[in-house]
Amino acid sequence: MIDVHTIDQLAHRLATLVPPGLAQARDDMEANFRDVLAHGLRRLDLVTREEFDAQRAVLERAREQVTQLEKRVTDLEAARKA
Repeated sequence: MIDVHTIDQLAHRLATLVPPGLAQARDDMEANFRDVLAHGLRRLDLVTREEFDAQRAVLERAREQVTQLEKRVTDLEAARKA
């Protein structure tokens, strides 16, 4: 999932977009932005890059095994017909 530092940076960037006349409310808005962003991202049920990469490796290995098994079945079928 996205880390807290990234959420803080994004909330700060959003707060800097607040017009200068509302500078007093900027800190409150930044905290609200941070809470809304964190809550929204939690609802997305995201995975970390490490989890994604691990699952990708498992999938690649499974694909390799399927390819090998398909070739083996083809070879066995050919040998049976011969």
